[in-house]
Amino acid sequence: MEYCRYEKKDHVVRITITRPEVMNALHAPASRELSAAWDDFAKDDDAWVAVLTGEGDRAFSAGNDLKYTAEMSRLPREQRPDQTWPTGGFGGITNRFDLFKPIIARVNGFALGGGLEMALSCDIIVAADHAEVGLPEPRRGLIAGALGVHRLPRHLPLKQAMGYLLTGRHIPAQRAYEMGLVNDVVPLAKLDEAVEAWVADIVRCAPLSVRATKEAAMRGLQMPLEEAATARYEWETIRRSSADAIEGPRAFAEKRAPNWTGK
Repeated sequence: MEYCRYEKKDHVVRITITRPEVMNALHAPASRELSAAWDDFAKDDDAWVAVLTGEGDRAFSAGNDLKYTAEMSRLPREQRPDQTWPTGGFGGITNRFDLFKPIIARVNGFALGGGLEMALSCDIIVAADHAEVGLPEPRRGLIAGALGVHRLPRHLPLKQAMGYLLTGRHIPAQRAYEMGLVNDVVPLAKLDEAVEAWVADIVRCAPLSVRATKEAAMRGLQMPLEEAATARYEWETIRRSSADAIEGPRAFAEKRAPNWTGK
């Protein structure tokens, strides 16, 4: 891969954006490559959790590569490279609604525009204390169209969300934590340790239980409570008839660590 790195070890996938020279900003080719990486993660039953980050300690992702966009706009249309964006959305993830494996955003610096939109698509956000997040698109004549305009008001109180959406202001990591936008803020030197603690706690759980939990929680948000209570969830159906559903109570009764297989 040219624009990202895909690594897997012990049920954990790590996807790293490798464009530090542009603060890990993405153009269409990079988004398509990331989309392929997410496809690989989604179809690998042995991959239980993913961590998304950017290379270096300056930026998680500065969002859309606007310099690249401007350069392409100056070329005759027939000379422009393929500008098709993946169906999964920005970074191949912002419009991906059928991936119920947990994803952690390791925010190692600026997460702006599409960078924050990718982080908002993750389930857990762990940020270095020097990081800043925000949706500055209106300052560029744009909007946070990779669902930032929709997700931020779902993550924050409405007035707080609108204040940041309408001004493009950056949110310091500590303030983002105080508002509940991120789960942890730690010094950069302890960022990996903090991320690994979340990873370890997730991997300690039964993978099918985690997927069933995420599917029920995310889909249930769109339903009245009574409807959510009676809805059918695909991963919960799979979990109920799994070997892991037997292994969990058995391991508890035998006072031993469970041996999860994800089957």
